[in-house]
Amino acid sequence: MNQTDGAVRNARTLGIPRMLLLGLQHMFAMFGATILVPILVNSYFVDATGEPLTKGLTVSITLFCAGAGTLLFHVCSKFKVPAFLGSSFAFLGGFATIANLNTGIYTNMSANEKAAYACGGIVVAGLLYLVLALIIKMIGVKRVMRYLPPVVTGPVIICIGLSLAGSAINNASTNWFLAVIALAVIVIFNIWGKGMFRIIPILMGVLIAYAVALIMNSCGIKNPDGSAILQFASIGSAGWVGLPNFQLCKFDLTAILVMAPISIATMMEHVGDISAISATVGEKFIADPGLHRTLTGDGLATAFAGLIGGPANTTYGENTGVLELSKVYDPAVIRLAAVFAIIISFIPKVSAVISTMPASIIGGVSFMLYGMISAIGVRNVVENKVDLTNSRNLIIMAVIFVCGLGFSNGITFRVGSASITLTALAIAAIAGILLNIILPGNDYEFGVNERGDEHRGLHQ
Repeated sequence: MNQTDGAVRNARTLGIPRMLLLGLQHMFAMFGATILVPILVNSYFVDATGEPLTKGLTVSITLFCAGAGTLLFHVCSKFKVPAFLGSSFAFLGGFATIANLNTGIYTNMSANEKAAYACGGIVVAGLLYLVLALIIKMIGVKRVMRYLPPVVTGPVIICIGLSLAGSAINNASTNWFLAVIALAVIVIFNIWGKGMFRIIPILMGVLIAYAVALIMNSCGIKNPDGSAILQFASIGSAGWVGLPNFQLCKFDLTAILVMAPISIATMMEHVGDISAISATVGEKFIADPGLHRTLTGDGLATAFAGLIGGPANTTYGENTGVLELSKVYDPAVIRLAAVFAIIISFIPKVSAVISTMPASIIGGVSFMLYGMISAIGVRNVVENKVDLTNSRNLIIMAVIFVCGLGFSNGITFRVGSASITLTALAIAAIAGILLNIILPGNDYEFGVNERGDEHRGLHQ
């Protein structure tokens, strides 16, 4: 059947113009959150001279990786799953950690080179998806999920958000007025927005706050420190057509140990997103094409992005919201959105305009974003009905929190001549998994509480 209960499963029956509009709608749904990741990452990687990144991790590369990664995911999932892959927020803490490394080979290293090593860690994180996909294929999803229950993944997600809180405050403090406007707009659209506007609160927060910044700048108003609110020099020098400034990644064990453990949280996010898409569309995508195939697609897309200097990819809940809103479930529409993202990545003017975003607006958006990441970790625990009267669960969560927030500088040790650093998030993830294996009483079974399994994603 082409239509069931008002749902459209073959968008070609709607005609090409409507298909294109639906594709644009999906692109706008992911746009605000996806471009925010390179903007935030660029605020972490700054040379001693004050110059930001000039290669890799740019808006253009991020959009290209999102589009290309989505198409790769659709190939791996046999063109059955209507999912869009945008840039992942979960790795922001890892990027911030590597940007601040100043020991071993990272001493006096340029921002661009540090970013290249961070992307090498992203490649390895993506390859870990393939390992999990293989294990799931061999022994089944329920056995695997037993070792990654919400009592472990929830607190790790909480730590990811809280570890970035200081960055949000620092950016917002450059102009609290603009930061509060961005934050207020996101809250208003999240709570009272209707239809599509409720799905794109981040994009609306950025656009409206930027419009206010334009008005203030034209009136001669400056930031409290005397600097200009907006600077447009980069827009005039940017061309209309050009290749994204790709940068090949580099590999170092310290950077790998920073980034790779974060994939534990993002792989569980993937499971939640696929569960949510399945529930929305009314299909069993975990069975067909299979979780091993969707994980493979997500992992290859993430590894490919890291290889050419892009951030990690992840399935986007924003686009699941568009599916629910439009009732058009044809994956071909998502692929159109991916093509649109790739096309925009070859227009440097767009990236130049986005790069003028004031730090205060970024801070206001981050205020909500980082807090929401932690809140979603809490929801992951609550929705899965983790029993906090159980001493076993309390011990696991307590150790994860202290490790994730207490080891601010991580643990550095040497293996031969190499200096290796385990970050707080890596320590927390490893400690949580080991305690879950060692302590008796693990009664979690994947698939029993479908609502809880759906709500694992950072973009829900």
